[in-house]
Amino acid sequence: MCSSHYASRSDWPNATEPQGRGRRTIEVTRITRRGVAMAATPRRVAVVGAGMVGLSTAWFLQEHGAEVTVFDRRDVAAGASWGNAGWLTPGLATPLPEPAVLSYGVRAVLSPSSPVYVPPSANPRLLRFLAGFARHSTAARWRRAMESLVPINGRALPSFDALLDGGVKAETNEAGSFVAAYRTAGERRVLLEEIEHIRAAGQELEYEALTGDEARLLVPALSDEIGAAIVLRGQRFVDPGAFVHALADSVRHRGGKIRTGAEVTDIGHQRGSVSVRTTGSDSEKFDTVVLASGVWLGDLARAFGVHSLVQAGRGYSFSVPMDRVPDGPVYFPAQRVACTPLGDRLRVAGMMEFRSPGAPLDPRRVKAIVEAARPLLRGADLDAREDEWVGSRPCTRDGLPLIGATRSPRVFVAGGHGMWGITLGPATGRLLAEQIVTGCRPRELDPFDPLR
Repeated sequence: MCSSHYASRSDWPNATEPQGRGRRTIEVTRITRRGVAMAATPRRVAVVGAGMVGLSTAWFLQEHGAEVTVFDRRDVAAGASWGNAGWLTPGLATPLPEPAVLSYGVRAVLSPSSPVYVPPSANPRLLRFLAGFARHSTAARWRRAMESLVPINGRALPSFDALLDGGVKAETNEAGSFVAAYRTAGERRVLLEEIEHIRAAGQELEYEALTGDEARLLVPALSDEIGAAIVLRGQRFVDPGAFVHALADSVRHRGGKIRTGAEVTDIGHQRGSVSVRTTGSDSEKFDTVVLASGVWLGDLARAFGVHSLVQAGRGYSFSVPMDRVPDGPVYFPAQRVACTPLGDRLRVAGMMEFRSPGAPLDPRRVKAIVEAARPLLRGADLDAREDEWVGSRPCTRDGLPLIGATRSPRVFVAGGHGMWGITLGPATGRLLAEQIVTGCRPRELDPFDPLR
């Protein structure tokens, strides 16, 4: 429950209130239990970031009647929203800092072929992030973080359905054969144990353990090296780039503006409004601003009390032709390689590279994914790659996103989802829009306070 009350203040949008025989105009604000003044329902909202999270927030704000303008430094879905695996897997949306990360060791993470890579020239900021990341990679902290994610995970798929029911011209695909494949049953024990921990935290997840032969009946593209597998039920997948572009089209169709090639350089909080300035342009005034700019979130949010580090965890992908494209996603957890059917090709994705988001694509990472996947897939022409891509996932040290209000009652943030920005983007936008227009933080967002 969120309680609020109203108090006079002269810098918020007008409202009316009965007074004697007539009505008088007053200025209102909601005072939350934290004592932070919240504006009455904003009419004009700026959203910084045209990825899944930012556009979902814009779309659900429109559901509440807000006029939205979305700014992006590049283009719609130009960042991590485009080339990722496109999984809608709330059953697997778990904290990135986990005990298994600590088992890699220094020599492993410095290897260009490692699924988790840290460059030897890491700067002090990255080292500070990694130290905090390691502190949260314990079983106890993972369990607490997992429990924090369960409520928002439960809103993930219904929020996609709300977008589709509301007119977004896209589709989600049921993953009837979402298979995690291993060479041996011994390797598989790691995920089986993690699934039990996920379920113990309250997350629903149906699964079945399979032999290698049983897995090949579901996914003929698995090679004979696969000796054990797990099939997960109730998950979905999308073509992430196509979905986000359809979402952008819907925002525009409903009257929203999307300004691409518009890098936001400054957010100013004035009496009665907040201003947004972009490169080479004058500032514009809005009632509220939402910062959903991925790995660049901290650049603007820091001035409003958000001091959590958001680090680029870069992922790589490419697509290849296949003799027979699988009906659903295939995951090789031991190799950290994710495969998703997109039309007549298979997208192959992997890597967690802690590096500057502006660094160029490193061919060694692509080669490492190819070498990991080649012996496990058959019928895939891994030398006929197209769409080689690198994108930066916004990661936090504790593995939890930053969603909610800042020290400014007019500035909100939504980011830091790590690998789960596609899965949790619509749920994030739906819940944050509710908080912005009502002044009440939904309970699902309690663990994700950006000021924590």
